[in-house]
Amino acid sequence: MEILQLQYFQTVARLEHMTRAAEQLQIAQPSLSKTISRLEEDLGVALFDREHRKIKLNAAGRIFLNRVERAFAELNEGRREIVELTDQDQKNITLAVTIPRVLPDLLGTFLSQYPDVRFQQFLKSISSMKQLLIEGEIDYCISSVPIEGQDLKWEPLITEEIYLIVPPNHRLAGRESIKLQEVKDEPFISMNSGFGFRSLTDQFCLEAGFVQHIAFEGDEPAVISDLVRKGLGVAFVSELTWLHQTGSLGSHKIRITEPACQRTIGLGWSEKRYFTPVAKQFRLFVMDYFAAANSARLKDE
Repeated sequence: MEILQLQYFQTVARLEHMTRAAEQLQIAQPSLSKTISRLEEDLGVALFDREHRKIKLNAAGRIFLNRVERAFAELNEGRREIVELTDQDQKNITLAVTIPRVLPDLLGTFLSQYPDVRFQQFLKSISSMKQLLIEGEIDYCISSVPIEGQDLKWEPLITEEIYLIVPPNHRLAGRESIKLQEVKDEPFISMNSGFGFRSLTDQFCLEAGFVQHIAFEGDEPAVISDLVRKGLGVAFVSELTWLHQTGSLGSHKIRITEPACQRTIGLGWSEKRYFTPVAKQFRLFVMDYFAAANSARLKDE
């Protein structure tokens, strides 16, 4: 059993499509098929159910995939530990987020204390972040939806309110609060599907008895706020985003009384990952940063 075989199997198992897997791995499909067949012969069991040209990971394949991914994660952690022994990569922190607006102040404050640290940041969906944690590709993630899985830890940081913003001349611009059902016929400007905030606001609308009509989707909160200000629709905005986003100027923020619209932001990581001293320090810093932010928010209420 060779590492290359396992890498090929991992790709085929995730895609459940031999042609697409061969294209991603940049090898010929017949060669990939033979490699998978030899792996199954070595194991003495089929890993995929095959029907005509379709393949589907079976129960044995799912068990084996879980072990393979854990093995690769261990190898990645071993590489990281060796790198630290050679005094390299000690100042790097990799971070994935679904809520980029919290980063400028958070990272800026941290870097003022640790100026030699270098961050690599990714804007990812929840499913992508989970996979990156499992594979050992990132140190941490900050998300508004809990990240759950074996050996994964998600620590709540702060619970914030979700508001609705409307254009300056909107019929509701003079209101301080509304029931969400009052905007069921409005065009919404929203985050793309797959992001935690979009899933959360979709659920709020369902609780209010409607499916939001999406006029525009994007992944940049500042752009969404600009479109609202120009009168192209209404949008949800989180409390922290509103406080940090100058692009919201000109829009009117309205509190939603029904249903209760809140989200909890948390920090996620893999308990199997090896953390450098600076990465461990960053975790403590994030906890303290949000504890202080929560205290300040409560004082202002």
